[in-house]
Amino acid sequence: MRILSNLPHHAITFKTKQIKLYSLAGTAILCSLFYLLGIYNHGGLSTTSSSLHHPSLPCNPTPPNTTTTIHLTAPKPLDFTSRHSAELLLPLPPSSPARGPHFPPCDPKFADYTPCEDVERSLRFDRDRNIYRERHCPAKGEVLKCRIPAPFGYTTPFRWPASREAAWYANVPYKHLTVEKAGQNWVRFEGDRFKFPGGGTMFSRGADAYIDEIGKVINLGDGSVRTAIDTGCGVASWGAYLLARNVLTMSFAPRDTHEAQVQFALERGVPAIIGVLASIRLPYPSRAFDMAHCSRCLIPWGLNDGAYLIELDRILRPGGYWILSGPPINWERHWKGWRRTKEDLKAEQDVIEDIARRMCWKKLVQRGELAIWQKPTNHIHCKKNRNVFKEPRFCQAQDPDVAWYTKMETCLTPLPEVSDIKDIAGGQLAKWPERLTAIPPRILSGSLPGITAEDFGNDAEQWKKRLSTYKAYDYQLAEKGRYRNLLDMNSHLGGFAAALIDDPVWVMNAVPVEAKVNTLGVIYERGLLGTYQNWCEAMSTYPRTYDFIHADSIFSLYKDRCDAEDILLEMDRILRPLGSIIIRDDVDILSDIKSIVDGLQWETRMVDGEGGPHAREKLLFAAKLYWTSPAPASADQNQQAAESITAS
Repeated sequence: MRILSNLPHHAITFKTKQIKLYSLAGTAILCSLFYLLGIYNHGGLSTTSSSLHHPSLPCNPTPPNTTTTIHLTAPKPLDFTSRHSAELLLPLPPSSPARGPHFPPCDPKFADYTPCEDVERSLRFDRDRNIYRERHCPAKGEVLKCRIPAPFGYTTPFRWPASREAAWYANVPYKHLTVEKAGQNWVRFEGDRFKFPGGGTMFSRGADAYIDEIGKVINLGDGSVRTAIDTGCGVASWGAYLLARNVLTMSFAPRDTHEAQVQFALERGVPAIIGVLASIRLPYPSRAFDMAHCSRCLIPWGLNDGAYLIELDRILRPGGYWILSGPPINWERHWKGWRRTKEDLKAEQDVIEDIARRMCWKKLVQRGELAIWQKPTNHIHCKKNRNVFKEPRFCQAQDPDVAWYTKMETCLTPLPEVSDIKDIAGGQLAKWPERLTAIPPRILSGSLPGITAEDFGNDAEQWKKRLSTYKAYDYQLAEKGRYRNLLDMNSHLGGFAAALIDDPVWVMNAVPVEAKVNTLGVIYERGLLGTYQNWCEAMSTYPRTYDFIHADSIFSLYKDRCDAEDILLEMDRILRPLGSIIIRDDVDILSDIKSIVDGLQWETRMVDGEGGPHAREKLLFAAKLYWTSPAPASADQNQQAAESITAS
């Protein structure tokens, strides 16, 4: 700076112009070099200049003393086609070999395999309190890696409501109940099908007449009763006929000597699941059901310090009802027919009455073989009378909504606090159908972290849009009556089921035990049904339960927790032939899933979600093909096979 300050002004100007000239010249030279390099890379230089052009060499070099011909092609025009479309992400034609494993069909003897209720495995466990009938799932090395076959001759079930009255024999080929319950109007076998007259052990005149008797005590028509549970459901006729009164029933029974009672219920298109009252809680949240029912369900209500009645109290909403028909009710008249002594039956009823009083239930009526109790709407009085009734005490530690392999306790689940004796603990539920869209009390109270009333409204709107997308791709889902039994594997707030409310379907809303927020209580407050589930294990249901399965972010949730192929095999087990699946997840995860699905021989199609081609979330539509076990060998074929073995 000091030297420049001594120069004349015109010298400084000349020096500056000289520097700018050099910069411009250098820039021009560089641009020219890059331009020529670009032409060279696109094949624009002379092909005779071998010293400048270095072609890519093949993996196997050309032997010496041979002539190599290099074929150069003209540059391709630029292609501006979108590369984000989901359909282009996995361009594998159907004929391409599957990149994932191949899953062969299982032996036909596994046609009705229920992994966690397998009879042979159950015999290893304690028979005390029916523990052996609870869930006992196979260890990792015992899990079947094959596809469960449908029985030979399997036929798509009758459409609802015809399915309520009939089921194909080929689908559930068991006649045991038609013999054992022949005089009780449960089920009859006629030709190629079973008929369900709507009867039961305690309602031989039919379920409708029986429900009418209940309706004289409980108002079943004003929408105040929406969800019910039927313990020891038989073929679920009680739940089947309550559907006409807008009451949705979770029917359950163990897999025991009464072959296929829950399977019959599912074939009929009635909500049902395999389950038993034993030593662990039922897989439902507290305050879930408006009504519980036992019609000669053979549950020993008075044993184990009243644990089973106390468990019913946990899952009944405040003001809910318990209905008991059959032994020991009206024992004075029927003790001879029940083949028990008066003293035994009287003692059984006395114990039930005593436990109910201690839980603060009020007996509303006993008429004929029917008795009905009501749970209090809050626990203000019940806490005060603990000075009189020392047992059962109120529970202190356990979360009342945690119910997956959770041991039962013989303590009373406390209801949420209220300030007035007239208040309903936990909040007033709207009547059906307003209950479906009203903001659930659990959300209003702020008991679900991170979920607000605004979130609930946004979720409902989002699922209406998503369902429109689904129906645009899956014409069978759009066809009313094509599907009946649906499963939502990760239901969150039940938005998918709520969006389908006008369709003739029912949805089993599963809430994974690994979910960040336990939302199953909200689902029941909306008047829907559901269960807890760990998808690293099998579901407590028969093969071919569901017509349609919805899996939203399931594989993201279970990534690194268990093998995706085991989850997919379970989906294949519980899906009916010709049933459909929609998997919604991140594109990278769906790419991996697609490679496994090919081994299951599903027809698949991957498409963009509502977010369009640039969103990472994609949809995988899948359809299970129709296939069954081979035809059973005839007597002649069996004889020939035996003779062949003997000769050899």
